Amino acid sequence: MRAIWITRYGGPDVLEVREAPDPVPDPGKIRVRVKACGLNFAEMMARKGMYPDAPKPPCVVGYEAAGVVDLLGEGVTSVKVGDRVVVMVKFGAHADTVIAAPGQAFPMPPAMSFEEGAAIPVNYMTSHLMLFRAAALRPGGSVLIHMAAGGVGLSAIQLCRTVPDVTIFGTASATKHDFLRQAGCTHPIDYHTLDYAAEVMRLTDNRGVDIVLDPLGGKDWKKGLTLLKPFGMLVAFGFANLSRGDTRSWIHAVGQLLSVPLLSPLSLMVKNRSVAGVHVGHLWHEPELVAETLRALLSLYAAGKIKPHIDKVFQFSEAAAAHRRMQGRENVGKIILAPD
Repeated sequence: MRAIWITRYGGPDVLEVREAPDPVPDPGKIRVRVKACGLNFAEMMARKGMYPDAPKPPCVVGYEAAGVVDLLGEGVTSVKVGDRVVVMVKFGAHADTVIAAPGQAFPMPPAMSFEEGAAIPVNYMTSHLMLFRAAALRPGGSVLIHMAAGGVGLSAIQLCRTVPDVTIFGTASATKHDFLRQAGCTHPIDYHTLDYAAEVMRLTDNRGVDIVLDPLGGKDWKKGLTLLKPFGMLVAFGFANLSRGDTRSWIHAVGQLLSVPLLSPLSLMVKNRSVAGVHVGHLWHEPELVAETLRALLSLYAAGKIKPHIDKVFQFSEAAAAHRRMQGRENVGKIILAPD
């Protein structure tokens, strides 16, 4: 088995590909030969030592992969050898071999590539839960999506387009705006040159939006709250502002944490606003919800309603370059890792 190891906390160069004997599934488990796995912001934060859920180094992270079942543990009958599956596990997916429970493996639509399969679970589940479980997006609604050209951002745009007449605002650098318009973003906003909050208010005649999807955190959560219409919702799904540079800076992190808005039920009631949080990595105790959401997404793919945009595929030996690309916010869509 080959896997990408975080050898210690630090910059991308702490990543190392290591070999080990192939694992054998215990009774009730399956083994999947991985063809592609997804890179997410969480794994970059884990490398820096800023993702509290991650195991301590040396460790292998990764939540999502796609591949072929090649060995069954005793008693498994719901999956068969040769099945093409999308797998979602609690760490360990950045490897060419993954052990999973049968309930963590989902049949891939025939037309789906392994790269697309690896791009579905974390990004699309996050967007689906934010838009439809937390915020209940309705026809005619309006949504502001931060980091709109990233994996979650593009998945959110596609899912918004399954609802009639939704107006989509998306923050991204100007070089990505043409792509975003083609993807269905109504109003791309260059956050480098404009105050995105002022621009949203200008475009909406000071009415604001129904939903803000915010992975940034801190002062941006404060700004997002001011953009909400009555009964609007801010959905927090990350804290990217905590991260700066290759390694962690506790001084910077503390400053960001101090900028988090203080809220109370009374203040939300007075302003007819709501706040929700979505963290797919904290849903392992809800396997039915995870399975229901993933099956719905795979059905949407089969129906031609969604299709992941793959930014670039990096070999395991290029994992450091993949992390640098994500850290620099250079990607448009999903970054994929593939065994050498």
